[in-house]
Amino acid sequence: MFTSFDDYVKEKLQKDQEFAKEYERLELPSMLARQVIKLRVEQGITQAQLAKLVGTQQSSISRLESMTALPSLSFLQKIAEVLNARIEIRLVPNPKP
Repeated sequence: MFTSFDDYVKEKLQKDQEFAKEYERLELPSMLARQVIKLRVEQGITQAQLAKLVGTQQSSISRLESMTALPSLSFLQKIAEVLNARIEIRLVPNPKP
C-alpha cells in the first residue's frame, strides 16, 4: 500500500520502463508550465495579458501552460522578460547504472 502519490510514482518509475520514459518526456514541459503559471498568477496577470505583453496570442500561452506545445527558447526569453525572471538551463549527466 502506498502512503502517498509520490511513493506510488517512485515505485512505478522503478518498475515500469515505459512509464519512466513517458514521465521523463513530460518532465520538462510540466516544469516549464508550472513555473510560468506560478509567476504569472503571483503577478496577477491573465494569459491574455501575458500574451499581449509578449506579442503573441493567448492560445500560445495556453498551449505552453497545458503542455500541448514545447516553447522555443526565444519565446521563453520573451516570457521571462515580461515576468521579470531569468532562464537557467543545465545539462546534468544521468546516473550510471
